[in-house]
Amino acid sequence: MTYYSQHAKVWVSVDCIIFGFDDGKLKVLIGRRQMDPGRGEWSLYGGFVAADEGLDEAASRTVKELTGLDNLYMRQVGAFGKTDRDPGERVISIAYYALINVKDYNERLRLEHGVEWMDVNHLPMLYSDHNEMVCKARKLMRQKLRTEPVGFRLLPNLFTLTQLQRLYEAVNGEDLDKRNFRKRIKEMDFIEKTELIDKSGSKRGASLYRFNKKAYNEDPNFKL
Repeated sequence: MTYYSQHAKVWVSVDCIIFGFDDGKLKVLIGRRQMDPGRGEWSLYGGFVAADEGLDEAASRTVKELTGLDNLYMRQVGAFGKTDRDPGERVISIAYYALINVKDYNERLRLEHGVEWMDVNHLPMLYSDHNEMVCKARKLMRQKLRTEPVGFRLLPNLFTLTQLQRLYEAVNGEDLDKRNFRKRIKEMDFIEKTELIDKSGSKRGASLYRFNKKAYNEDPNFKL
């Protein structure tokens, strides 16, 4: 017996907003679309959901294909389903955002897929509603950053307080007072100062810090 034969079929896809942090800027991986419709237009990386996989599985598979990385921080952004969003077919897309350390991304894979890191504040016009997806993903990440230390997934294991402040400024889109920011950071037991010094910026150098996940799990009052 065939069920639902009286209804039109709808395609379901996932689109992935992959955020990275580099040179003090929040960036997104985008590339030229390799299929019709919209061939050659700037686009997020995505694909259709297979018949034998769930939405989260499809998103994880898509991100793994692009980055080669597993176990990334990933959250669903929402569903995008305007009837005219895809001129090819009736396609509903579920958007996800993922956070990666740019240094962990294999350059060979980037070139193979033909994608580039673009400053989130200066994105070109993207295919369909992909600009809207990026805006919503950034808003959700900004909200999450206030209550969870998700930003550490965009940083190397060892980082300076300047790097950390620039990350928060890039995500929030506004400058932060250096003195107040550092005072707040020093109150957080899960941000540990190490004995290591980063001398890449000056002869004196800057202390390197790291995120202590165990200490964070024991701190119920985190908020920045």
